[in-house]
Amino acid sequence: MSNDILVITEHLDGKVADISYEMVGKAKELAAAWGGQAIAVLMGSGMAEQAATFASDATLYVDDPALAHFNPEAYARVVAALVEQKSPRLVMFGSTSAGMDLAAWLSAKTGAPCVAYVSDLQAEGDTLVATSQVYAGKMAAEAIPEGDTAIVTVLAGAFPADPGRGSTTPEQTAPPASLDGLRTRFVEMIMPEAGDIDITAEEKLVAVGRGIGGEDNIELAEELAEALGAALAASRPITDAGWLPKTRQVGKSGVTVKPKLYLMLGISGAPEHIEGMKDAELIIAINTDENAPIFDVAHYGTTEDLFDVAEAMLEILE
Repeated sequence: MSNDILVITEHLDGKVADISYEMVGKAKELAAAWGGQAIAVLMGSGMAEQAATFASDATLYVDDPALAHFNPEAYARVVAALVEQKSPRLVMFGSTSAGMDLAAWLSAKTGAPCVAYVSDLQAEGDTLVATSQVYAGKMAAEAIPEGDTAIVTVLAGAFPADPGRGSTTPEQTAPPASLDGLRTRFVEMIMPEAGDIDITAEEKLVAVGRGIGGEDNIELAEELAEALGAALAASRPITDAGWLPKTRQVGKSGVTVKPKLYLMLGISGAPEHIEGMKDAELIIAINTDENAPIFDVAHYGTTEDLFDVAEAMLEILE
């Protein structure tokens, strides 16, 4: 076993995901404490330029047409071969649909422990302590993985991205495992249809969550948004219920927004939602649950009834 850390990075449409840089930055800190290297791994095709954007101690770029788009079978073969070759102390994945797919498979194949929904990683001497969010972020659980190699899936926004951005000369290589005979193939990427507005371009957003209570109460949020000169957005439960279109959904399964103002009405702050709005300039949360995880990222917040606050704001604005 080495003291190196493998960071399995992600990309979509030729753009490296922010969570990749977030993990690389943390991996460098941990690897330095253990006397190892933080090795960024980028799988793709024709992405040598993107592979040079990490501040990792080393970058391995695995190039093959079969890796151009995420294919769990192809990616899993490559990751498994790299783990066998390099015997890393830690393998880091994003807590994303792709990352969780690969991490769970790798854990089952190798028998290495996997810690999911990780919000913090610390090296305490020779020991790795992983902190996970449980119960939708309302509790934190610490785990100390046993064995020579550990696997973690890291929540988006858990660590800053800037320490992971930089410039390195990647080592470009062919896949360390055969990608012939794949039973899974990428067919097509289908993007969601454009909505009535593009909330990613809006400077102000009023977002509603489960705490709004019912579809009839959306009207109050719409009035407040209009008074603020903002657009209306939502968390996944609202769009799943059909109260607002999917194009208004913020989060991992929706869109990422970075407005100047993000005002939330009744959103608890599940990791999936936080991933999509954590970089807003000003975040204001209104939720009656004082333990709601959204208060960990909000700049301002209140536990008053959202309807009372919204109506009071309307009176002032009008």
